[in-house]
Amino acid sequence: MHMQVLRNNKVIIFDRTNFGPSNISLPHGHCRFNPRDMALKLDCTAHSVLYDVASNSLRPLTVQTDTWCSSAAVDPLGTLVQTGGFNDGYNKLRTFTPCHDDACDWVELPDTLTNSRWYASNHILPDGRIIVVGGRSAFTYEFVPKNVPNQNDKPFYYFKFLRETRDSNPGEENNLYPFLHLLPDGNLFVFANTRSVLFDYRRNRVVREYPVIPGREKRNYPSTGSSVLLPLMLNRLSDPTRLPEAEVMVCGGAFPGAFSMALKKVFVEASRTCGRIRVTDPNPEWVMEEMPIPRVMPDMLILPTGDVIILNGARNGTAGWESAANPALNPVLYKPNEPDRERRFEILNPTDTPRMYHSSAVLLPDGRILVGGSNPHRLYDFTSYPYPTDLSLEAYYPPYMEQELTPLRATIIALEAPNNTASYGEEFSVTLSLHEYHGVGGMCVSLVAPSFTTHSFAMNQRMLVLDVVEIHQVAPFAYKVTARAPQSPNLAPPGFYMLYVVHAGIPSVAVWVQVR
Repeated sequence: MHMQVLRNNKVIIFDRTNFGPSNISLPHGHCRFNPRDMALKLDCTAHSVLYDVASNSLRPLTVQTDTWCSSAAVDPLGTLVQTGGFNDGYNKLRTFTPCHDDACDWVELPDTLTNSRWYASNHILPDGRIIVVGGRSAFTYEFVPKNVPNQNDKPFYYFKFLRETRDSNPGEENNLYPFLHLLPDGNLFVFANTRSVLFDYRRNRVVREYPVIPGREKRNYPSTGSSVLLPLMLNRLSDPTRLPEAEVMVCGGAFPGAFSMALKKVFVEASRTCGRIRVTDPNPEWVMEEMPIPRVMPDMLILPTGDVIILNGARNGTAGWESAANPALNPVLYKPNEPDRERRFEILNPTDTPRMYHSSAVLLPDGRILVGGSNPHRLYDFTSYPYPTDLSLEAYYPPYMEQELTPLRATIIALEAPNNTASYGEEFSVTLSLHEYHGVGGMCVSLVAPSFTTHSFAMNQRMLVLDVVEIHQVAPFAYKVTARAPQSPNLAPPGFYMLYVVHAGIPSVAVWVQVR
């Protein structure tokens, strides 16, 4: 249900705690006793694991309260700050700090959220705080951590937009897990249902309302679509102090009434449309495109190349238990910079594993996509036909990982930055090896913020294409690339990013860099 790549190349994975025992035992003495749990008061099995990509192994972790349909963001020091959930988890704050041994585990904080947060969304902010927005029957937002020096925050703030975008049909709010994107001016783009606003969270006011996305489709849970902030192109700015253009993309979703129809086992075809809006334009308008495959519950991930991969989900129905049919097995590649709109979408090779409700996907530092889970049932059901619970993991290899492209793939040898830190506006260098070099125009440096992915939304996902100042050959097959870090935390909030060198459209394996 939830996945996050950490700065030590491990992935934390977790589910809900209230469905009974799992098949992974906790270490001796680590049982969870919770008198409020709805399934097991004493549970000696794990509902969270730490997955080691390199060794393909996992370590069980202990979650004390229910994390069902919760949210998270990684703070500037690389600690996962996890918020909310269900039942005894509604107001909980939890952290996980990555370590190099087997000592780290979940920590339940004594501080709590002010409001219940079930189906909320999070975003890391330029000042290092995390904003937590919405949730079921929570028309508010608040900040984490609490009591930050030099901040005069209230416990929470009313956000009228969330109440306005909630549909009144039972079970069909269509504004849960709102899409949040931090824009270059430091304000927050917020999308819920069919509407979107530019929101100044510092002054608690809507700066502008954008046009309603065309079409009848709803885009947020349970009519679950997905959204990305397209890459911020810092390499195209003649003046590095200027703000780049910002464009948001929203894809997929479900039509009105699809949730109610699914309760009657009638699964309406999902949305085929994507909308793009350049939110920094003086008069922005949605530009609509049509996907080759209808999709509800899609995951959208930005690849190191700047293309977007759309995978997982179903062709019919909505999010929810037993509410979808006809899995969308083929990922689709979207090329945002392709001038011919008819050629922007490309259907890729399929998986044979349906990934429907409560599945997830994240970009790994090596360029693969880690995909896991699928449980369209209230409890685990491994025999249900045709869509059983599936707890497997698989890796999807994007086209740039074809074997014949190996000579074009750079290998990062060293990051020449103090303590692997890129300071705002400062230059740093990357030394790399490369068998075949295709000229100055064929090399770029990308920063990708690792996402917290749940319910088809990759929270905090962000990509910046940096300004390359110089490329210098230092040996027959070695080069030094000097790039300029983003100018401000509005462009790149402080924290750990995956740094890729992309040559001739082929990304390297990433190294981690801390931006501050």
